Amino acid sequence: MRTISPRRLAAALLAWVALSLPPAMAQTPAEAEAPGIRLKIVGGLADVSQYVRYEEPFWRRRITEMTNGRVQAEIAPFDRSGIRGQEMLQLMRLGVVPFGTALLAIVSTEEPEFNAVDLPALAPDMASLRQTVAAFRPHIEQVLRERYQIELLGIYTYPAQVVFCTRAFAGLADLAGRRIRSSSVGQSEMLQALGATPVVIPFAEVAQALRGGVVECAITGTLSGNAIGLHEITTHVHAMALAWGISIFGANATAWAALPGDIRQIISGGIRDLEHQIWAAADRETGEGLACNAGRPGCTAGRPGNMTVVPVSAADDERRRRLLTEVVLPRWVNRCGLDCVDAWNAYLAPALGIQARPE
Repeated sequence: MRTISPRRLAAALLAWVALSLPPAMAQTPAEAEAPGIRLKIVGGLADVSQYVRYEEPFWRRRITEMTNGRVQAEIAPFDRSGIRGQEMLQLMRLGVVPFGTALLAIVSTEEPEFNAVDLPALAPDMASLRQTVAAFRPHIEQVLRERYQIELLGIYTYPAQVVFCTRAFAGLADLAGRRIRSSSVGQSEMLQALGATPVVIPFAEVAQALRGGVVECAITGTLSGNAIGLHEITTHVHAMALAWGISIFGANATAWAALPGDIRQIISGGIRDLEHQIWAAADRETGEGLACNAGRPGCTAGRPGNMTVVPVSAADDERRRRLLTEVVLPRWVNRCGLDCVDAWNAYLAPALGIQARPE
């Protein structure tokens, strides 16, 4: 567990204070004197459906309604808060961020154990993702509490990340020799095992990279890819989820304990409902993204395209499983260590039927 340098801690604290100032300064004298609980929340990624449709309305309006005005909250997306995503857990442990969202793919650079639930090629559909997260959740909760003094309140997911390509392919085997956009170490390792060349590119630059020929394919979300115009740039999209994008929402243990018991109960119940809504939306938007890219009926949240959706074949599923067991899982174990082997075999092996073995 890495510690934050005093300089970075000071910078993060200043950024968080600056982020919090405008709402406080906007209060009228009557509001400033009114009794109540004011919470500052760091949410997920800006502008995506999870934040705009679910997280932000919950904290800005719903929680106040649920508590009859006793709780008022301000929320900002983590990628616009001036806080490095890699340091979110440490900042929450220190209480700099009392309530925050951490993307596991980002914080796993410091705590690779958390990436167990969203390894590339692990969960090809929503049903298997739900099974994996449910099995590993008690361990995530324990690690957060013991190592970071964080109370786990919710686990969220983004829609499925799939492969878009500018020319035809019939399955995973056809990706060999292509340059493909990746967003993580695990994805890059998986692509290399497929015989492809991974190129790490930020999401905001994916469309430009495809137009310019920097890459021929890209791994990204079904609906988010549609939102940035990939239905106009690429011709084929695979139906198999290669990754998802899991995040945890939690509270600094001291800040959580300081709240009245009935307020904690209301917040916990509200976040359980919010979590269910986000998961249902991720499932729905995964299918809707494919429908929009192909120009099929049922496209309401995106723009209709004319892409070919490549179905998942038995060969694809077999290749995915071999990639997981022969490449992705062993390399994760190598980065993570013996504690991760024990955690995987205790929580996930019984559900998945796949044992992790020390290198």
